[in-house]
Amino acid sequence: MGQDITLTAGDGFQLHGYRADPEGTPRGGIVVIMEIFGVNEHIRDLCDRFAEVGYLAVAPALYDRFEKGFEVGYTPDDIARGRVMKDNGNANFDNVLLDVEAARKVAAEAGKVGITGYCWGGVVTWAAACRLDFQAASAYYGGGILPYVGEQPNGPTILHFGKLDQGIPLTDVDQIAKAHPECPVYLYDADHGFHCDMRGSFNPHAAQVASIRTFRLFDEHLAG
Repeated sequence: MGQDITLTAGDGFQLHGYRADPEGTPRGGIVVIMEIFGVNEHIRDLCDRFAEVGYLAVAPALYDRFEKGFEVGYTPDDIARGRVMKDNGNANFDNVLLDVEAARKVAAEAGKVGITGYCWGGVVTWAAACRLDFQAASAYYGGGILPYVGEQPNGPTILHFGKLDQGIPLTDVDQIAKAHPECPVYLYDADHGFHCDMRGSFNPHAAQVASIRTFRLFDEHLAG
């Protein structure tokens, strides 16, 4: 369903992306932000799923400034490599958002645009919701949101966390919830990465409930 594309950021940098178009007139656009593993099979599959329900979905390859075509799976070695790339992204966060904006402009061909992301992508989703022109956002287990918690999303935003996630203390989640009572924070009986059906931590119930909440958000604020 989808295809590889080239995106051009505001500073002229060109990066890869993945685009999935729906059949017929799109309900809106969605930017899908990767985990630390690049725009891999799972992220492409998520874009295809959004397209199946009527949205134009675009996933930017946010590591292309450091390593073109970076894409790994979920082995311990893959996780270690992904964490190194994530650190590069955090050190160049303004450029990361430039690349997200490049994807947003393409997704805007479909009208209003939402953003969703997972793991490190959850952090990027939060920051992009605050700094860019997104009409709705759904962030999954973004463990690094606290440094940006003083910023305000420009549109309706929801957040998803796992109660069993050892990498994100519930005290951090509580701080986010208290700082932004207008942003629903959902807790699931699940571990980090619960939404990814290619990881051992996949939790079908939590993933399904979170997906329903995400689709409702986008249907209301993008297609409504």
